[in-house]
Amino acid sequence: MDYSIIDTGGSRSFPAGDAFLNGSSKAGNVVVVLGTGAGKALSTIKDRKAAILLELGTECLGVHTGESRGNEGSNVLGFARFRLGEAPPSNLVELVKQPNTDAAALAAAREVFESAGLGVAVCNDFPGRIVDRLLRPYLNAALRRLDEGLATADDMDTTLRLGLGYPEGPIALLERTGLAAHFDVTQALYEALGDPAYAAARRARVAKMRS
Repeated sequence: MDYSIIDTGGSRSFPAGDAFLNGSSKAGNVVVVLGTGAGKALSTIKDRKAAILLELGTECLGVHTGESRGNEGSNVLGFARFRLGEAPPSNLVELVKQPNTDAAALAAAREVFESAGLGVAVCNDFPGRIVDRLLRPYLNAALRRLDEGLATADDMDTTLRLGLGYPEGPIALLERTGLAAHFDVTQALYEALGDPAYAAARRARVAKMRS
């Protein structure tokens, strides 16, 4: 499936030099809109396309397409390639659909990313999508247990690695990818959802204030 790219700058999914950027064409039947201005660029796409894919932050797709009584959906989908803090992007792309998203558009979107060697997971239109909704409470809990003195950071990491087979413990993971970046995402989810599990832990808040 041929795809073209509109790059509004600041893409976290496909930064400069990514191979996905080199695979685009000028007249693709799928348009991939990258960057922090992706939503605003939607109105500039006039030609009918098989699918229009908007890069999202933590926000809902409906912020850009509008919502109507639970009947929203078209050939426009959201997406984000999962990236933890300042670490390189992973191979996971989360596709965001609405209740009446066109099935052919969803299939075209999946084909674009899978043809580029990326894994695709599909989720409904919720803030934060799948990984962040599952991961951020876990990381917040680890930081709070560290504050409570449950164990040292090294022992907590060792327990999760050896006990559950995780490749990296939560504290080491946050140190590598950025506590301030964790604050940004989890605080945005807390404000959107109101769930205390997403309220940024003290250490993440301190890191943000120092950044």
